[in-house]
Formats: sequence, C-alpha cells, structure tokens
Amino acid sequence: MNNSVFSITILCLAVGLRIVSNCMSNVYQKKLTSKAIDPLFINALTYTMLSVLCLPFVFVTGLFEAEKGFWLYAVLVGIFGALGNGFLIKALKNGDLSILGPINAYKPIVSIIFAVILLKEIPNLWGILGILLVVAGSYFVLNTTEEKFSFALLKNKEIRYRFLSLFFCGTEAVFIKKTILLSSVENAFIAWCFFGALFSLSLLGFARIDLKEQIPVFEKKNLFFVAGIILCVGVMQFTTNFVFRLIDVAYALSLFQLGAILSVVLGWKYFREKHILVRLAGSFVMVAGAVVIILYN
Repeated sequence: MNNSVFSITILCLAVGLRIVSNCMSNVYQKKLTSKAIDPLFINALTYTMLSVLCLPFVFVTGLFEAEKGFWLYAVLVGIFGALGNGFLIKALKNGDLSILGPINAYKPIVSIIFAVILLKEIPNLWGILGILLVVAGSYFVLNTTEEKFSFALLKNKEIRYRFLSLFFCGTEAVFIKKTILLSSVENAFIAWCFFGALFSLSLLGFARIDLKEQIPVFEKKNLFFVAGIILCVGVMQFTTNFVFRLIDVAYALSLFQLGAILSVVLGWKYFREKHILVRLAGSFVMVAGAVVIILYN
C-alpha cells in the first residue's frame, strides 16, 4: 500500500469515526433534554468531565511549552465552542434531528471566510463545487419543513438556534486549526476541553441555571446517556482535530456532512421523524459533494 492510499484510508477512517460519534452524541443529547435537563447544563457537564479525563495527560504532551499565540486562539476556541455547542443542544431539545443535522451543511461556508483570512486556505474550483453540492442538498431537507425553504424558517426557534450554532462552530473550527498548527492535535484537544469547560460553566451562571433542578441527570436511568455523550463528544472532537491536521478546514467540514444521512436515519429510528425519503435524497446530494471534495482535493 503506497503512502497516498494509506493516507486516504486513514482520513476516511477518521472521518467515519467522527461522523458516527457526532451523530450518536446528538441522539444522546436529545434524549437527555427530553427529560427536562437544561441544554446548557449538559454542555457544561460534558466539557467538565472531558477536562477531568484530560488531566493525566497535561504534563506529557508539552501543553505548557506552547507559544503565546496558541493560548490566544485556545481562549477563542473555548468561547465559540461553548456558545456553539450550547445552541446546538438547545436546538436538539425540540427540533427534528433529521432537519438539524443537514443544516450543518452551511458550516463550510462560514469557515471558508475565516479560513481564507487566518489560514490562507483558498479552495480550488472542485472544492467550491463540492461545497455547493453539499449546500444544495440541504434544500431538499429544509423544504420538508412547514415553512419550506425560505426565510420563514427563521421563525422556528430551533432552526435559529441551529444556525447560531453553526456560525459559532464554523468559526471555532478555524481557531481549532490555528491551535493545531501552533502546537499539536493533542494539545489543541486538551485546550478545547479546558477552555470549553471554563466558558460553558460561565454560561450556566450567566443564564442563572438552577443546579438543583439538574440533579435528575445523575439518576441511574440517565447515566448511560451522560456517559454516551462524554465518550462520543470526546471521540468526535479528537478525530475532528486529526482530520483538520490533514486537510483544509472547509473541506473537512464538508466531508463531515456525510453524517447527514445518518442523522436522518437516526431521527426516524429513535424519534419517528417524518419525510424520511425526501430528506435522504437531499442527504445523498450532500454525499455527492463530499465525494467531489475527496477525489479532487
């Protein structure tokens, strides 16, 4: 097996693992919010537990030897990540997973703007075509909503939360890539956990979340979902960092849209969401865009 084939294989494995872990974390998050657990509390708990798990590795990865620029971008990652993931979980609380997953297709557009400015990553024509196909596929998915594919969609609170989430997460992705370039995949992940915990905990105080009302999250029947979220989010973010190390941010985010198919299927299986065939058709258009990016990157 030559180096190029090996690299593509590793990339595909990382993207696949990232997609599955991300989709399953969304399922678990939606399950917990349906049990009256506040989304911001779930967000803070996830970051905090991942930070605790990272503690044993802090002194062996060279984290404290990172240059000053790394810490500036790490803080920005924490702010934008805490906001992005917070809005995502709020959107999942009442929104359809099969709708909210494919909306993520717009994230590469957000990232392109900042990637060009901060990383000098300029997509080629095939890359742009692939991204446009991914976004075009979202038309079929969003057209199954009551508001259809129009600005009226923004009247839906969950849709607004999802768009806010993709803006913050799309911008965060560029800052994550910057921390990776200034240090390593491992240090970028640890910083993501620590600063994400710091700012997500701050959001709890800002939103005046009553912690006593969140105690049910630690009941035995909910611990499976909590553990699932922590595991899936950890795997999702580490593999995201790994893929960012290999290819441009906008291309990576477009490849991640392959998860739209899985989101639609999981939305139907676990939450009995409707319009499954149309949403799948739109998702396959997204896959076509992702394939173009893989073949011509």
